[in-house]
Amino acid sequence: MIRCRAILFDLDGVLVDSAERVEKTWRDWATRHRLDPEHVIAMAHGRRTIETVRLVAPELSTDAELAVLETSEATNPEGVYEIAGARELLQLLPEGRWGVVTSGIRAVAEFRLRYTGLPSPAVMICADEITRGKPDPEGYLTAAARLGFSAADCIVIEDAPAGIESAQAAGMRTIAIATTFPTERLSAADAIVARLADLSVELAGEEIQINLTAPPTA
Repeated sequence: MIRCRAILFDLDGVLVDSAERVEKTWRDWATRHRLDPEHVIAMAHGRRTIETVRLVAPELSTDAELAVLETSEATNPEGVYEIAGARELLQLLPEGRWGVVTSGIRAVAEFRLRYTGLPSPAVMICADEITRGKPDPEGYLTAAARLGFSAADCIVIEDAPAGIESAQAAGMRTIAIATTFPTERLSAADAIVARLADLSVELAGEEIQINLTAPPTA
């Protein structure tokens, strides 16, 4: 059991399963540029598109590559799914007590929320609205401030090492979902569960109580 006043979610890999879509987009892009697709995909998880391009192909024109990659992500629903348990969890949370911090741009995030029909958060911080992406803490600090809570009030639910590092740099506790990375890559989190459905929430006065309904994954 963990208590907090607000919950901040990553989007992809936590509320929305977009791994199939993301990996196809990056695989096609890497192949076109004669890069190692597996290396590119590994670097892309949890990072903004702009930072991934700069890391794996600094010689390319970032703006031109972003346009191609983000158009694919924002218009193609193939390989995008609602994660089991996401809808039920979000519907139990009061408006203004949860938000989303994503490494995707707003057009992509809104497209995926509309496509899956998941509730829209009162606060959503996207890659094109901040200057430094995960693992920098800017996104999570901005989300907490807009919701009106301190970092200590917030729990972050993440699926990627870069996101966990970002949340912890912001001074927030983290729960990791082992959907994208093996548990050993998520060991810095305060707790680890195998699936989002292993979490349940209930209101306890001014606090939100998060119950781990299955034993944490070792």
